[in-house]
Amino acid sequence: MSTGALIGVVGPSGVGKDSVMEALARVEPSMGLVRRVITRPADAGGEDFEGVSEEEFARRREQGEFVLHWPAHGLHYGVPATVRGRLARGETCLVNLSRAVLAEAERLFERFVTLHLTAPAEVLAERLAARGREDKAEIARRLSRQGFALPEGLGRVIEVANDGPLERTVATVLSELQAGKV
Repeated sequence: MSTGALIGVVGPSGVGKDSVMEALARVEPSMGLVRRVITRPADAGGEDFEGVSEEEFARRREQGEFVLHWPAHGLHYGVPATVRGRLARGETCLVNLSRAVLAEAERLFERFVTLHLTAPAEVLAERLAARGREDKAEIARRLSRQGFALPEGLGRVIEVANDGPLERTVATVLSELQAGKV
């Protein structure tokens, strides 16, 4: 059995990372979602995640329970080390990552692909407003970050516009992954 691939999904807030990941997992049985650990209340909404306190997160980080971790937007995010076992069993895993850990992920995982989702600013603004988690000032801050580039030197990057029907985005991603034999 071959080792599964880890697909790190990145893109600006509001681009639809979680929607695309969930749709991919629904239509492609060999793909599974990685449930991140985040220092925010479990009832905060959005993606399916494990909410923990700052203290619990720090304890888990110190005990090596995260294969990747990073701070962003006043929170801490972690990818459980259990993903290694899933990959060893041949599963392709989708995980919402920060651009800040892409190079590290590429070093850690032999079969790593960055899926970079994009969308025009007006689409992002509309989606952020619709989800109702940020006020106008926070939405403006998030939109100001949308143009940041990916780190230099990444090996395999697939860039897909998620600015239309979800089905089109999913079909494009699957086609790109198949072309690269992931």
